[in-house]
Amino acid sequence: MAKKDNKTEKQTTEAAENVSEKNELYTVEELMKKLEISEEEKQSTLKTVEELTAQAADFKDKWYRTAAEFDNFRKRNAETRRVALEEGKTETIKKILFVGDNVERALGFEIDEKTRDGLAMLLRQFNEVMANLGLEQIDPVGEKFDPNLAEAIFTKDAENGQESGTVDSVFLKGYKMGDKIIRYAQVVVIK
Repeated sequence: MAKKDNKTEKQTTEAAENVSEKNELYTVEELMKKLEISEEEKQSTLKTVEELTAQAADFKDKWYRTAAEFDNFRKRNAETRRVALEEGKTETIKKILFVGDNVERALGFEIDEKTRDGLAMLLRQFNEVMANLGLEQIDPVGEKFDPNLAEAIFTKDAENGQESGTVDSVFLKGYKMGDKIIRYAQVVVIK
């Protein structure tokens, strides 16, 4: 039997070489017919080809799914990093805002000219840095009170034709970054 297998293998190899030299394309069935393979070997070979084709399709499907999952993971990870960076930036800015508030308060006191100039320069730099970070000041003085931008901490009686419900003054400045409120302005509203 071993001799027959060797003979069949040799015939198959020679026939395959003849086919490849002609550069002709055959279906699996045509090739097996040309190679003179028995019906039993043909069925076995076809079954193996079907199994390998199914396995290749399965591997291809798994590869597509893995690639899609990795792409989704990469996108989720990028979004998570972006959100974390924004939240960290916001929290840091919230803590730093009080420094600017205190420098502004210090400018309201009686101080010598050089100290005033130094504090003014410091406040100007502080405001430039905040603006570069995308921070905008909320200054609703003279506008209708908007609870989405400010919180009323005091009310004041109207005088000299002031309109009820408008903001008279700002007690503590508010800030926003884009559409997100970082700190609500604390204001005095006219009754």
